[in-house]
Amino acid sequence: MEHTEDSFKGYRGLDIYYQHWLPEGNAKAVLLVVHGWAEHSGRYKNLVDYFVPGGYAICALDHRGHGRSEGRRGYVDRFSDYLLDLKTFFDLIRSQHGDAKIFMVGHSMGGTISTAYVIEHQHELAGLLLSGASLVVGSGLPSALIPLARICSVLMPGMGVFVLDANDISRDKAVVDAYVNDPLVYRGKITCRFAAEMLKTLRRLPTQMPQINLPLLIMHGTADRLGAPEGSRLLYDRAGSEDKTLKLYEGFYHEVFNEPEHEQVLSDMEGWLAARL
Repeated sequence: MEHTEDSFKGYRGLDIYYQHWLPEGNAKAVLLVVHGWAEHSGRYKNLVDYFVPGGYAICALDHRGHGRSEGRRGYVDRFSDYLLDLKTFFDLIRSQHGDAKIFMVGHSMGGTISTAYVIEHQHELAGLLLSGASLVVGSGLPSALIPLARICSVLMPGMGVFVLDANDISRDKAVVDAYVNDPLVYRGKITCRFAAEMLKTLRRLPTQMPQINLPLLIMHGTADRLGAPEGSRLLYDRAGSEDKTLKLYEGFYHEVFNEPEHEQVLSDMEGWLAARL
């Protein structure tokens, strides 16, 4: 396995960090990982250890304001900034991998970003895989904040409003402890501007879901308290894709790739991918 690190210039000139894991020989396909809120691309070791030895390449960026990328923590000017960075990253990965099929893997907020991205760019991808995606209003956001988000975003855009509970990410205590002690994980408050931009996107997405027609694998834990499983059910019901699969994992928390039974999830992914190569 070969591991490389680099950066590219994102929207408005920010340095955006990314990593690349390559198998021996030619890759079967590329998995482009889009990580979740507050975390970073280095938290997908289970994915890397499972798929790279099996012949897949994995590439992942750190969103602006996350991990090793530049940008204010807990904040984004516009949700579309994430999409513009992702487009630049996709084009970079495409240039490095020629005609290889690229599957996008979006987790949590990365699932929101990925879903919004494919509405405009699905012709570029071989499929979309989602894990614990935040796709409905209320996912991970306190209900009291929702009616105030737009006003707060204008008057106090940088004000922090709440912190996610790390105990909700996984039933594996070692995963939670590693998350809490990871210096690259942002443990501060979500800002008003980010909350408002996220809510605006979540209100728009359901009306756009019927435009999605690429192969879909939607994975969600039924006990997820950070990304409502109802969002995944909604996408499955509304997406225009003829090829779509919904996998609900009973009792799993938010990070299905990091649950004690993650091997089951990765095996399901592998089978789905193999059938579409």
